[in-house]
Amino acid sequence: MSDLRLDARPRRVGVGRAAVVMGLLLLALWGLEVVDQSSGNSLDPYGIRPRTDEGLVSIFWAPWLHGGWAHLVSNSVPFFVLGLLVLLEGWRAWAWATLVTVVVSGGLVWLVSPPASLTLGASGVVFGWLTYLLVRGLWSGSPAQIAIGVVVLFVYGGVLWGVLPGAAGVSWQGHLGGAVGGLLAARLLHAGRPPR
Repeated sequence: MSDLRLDARPRRVGVGRAAVVMGLLLLALWGLEVVDQSSGNSLDPYGIRPRTDEGLVSIFWAPWLHGGWAHLVSNSVPFFVLGLLVLLEGWRAWAWATLVTVVVSGGLVWLVSPPASLTLGASGVVFGWLTYLLVRGLWSGSPAQIAIGVVVLFVYGGVLWGVLPGAAGVSWQGHLGGAVGGLLAARLLHAGRPPR
């Protein structure tokens, strides 16, 4: 019987390199918003429009776009910090956690958001990285990963309320999908592995 877990040992990334990578990605988010704002919000239509063909393709574009400066500012610090913490585990873990989160978050938005809505922003990815960091240690049994999860819960745990319907204009669907994607990625990468 085949095992679907990704068993290759990760190649760790140093703090400096992880910070540079996440800094460049954050700079790209800001650059895209500069283009968007200076062109009369011409990039916003690339957000997810539920149950449309274009919206399905936009699942992969929407996380990198934002609905204005305030939206981008609110996502910037957690995007950098949580992405850096995931990347410290290695490129493979970061890539899988990000990809699974993008697909599950965007997929849930596409399936259940109101028909006329438009969803964009990195918060689904942020929620995915957050839940990934919270639970990976529970599956891996790694004391270091459990400790990181506790610190992350203490610092960012309050945002988890965002998975529930609440504020108008905030995509709880994207947040919930991101959180589910992070759980799925942690299970895929860590369930049944011996602790390191």
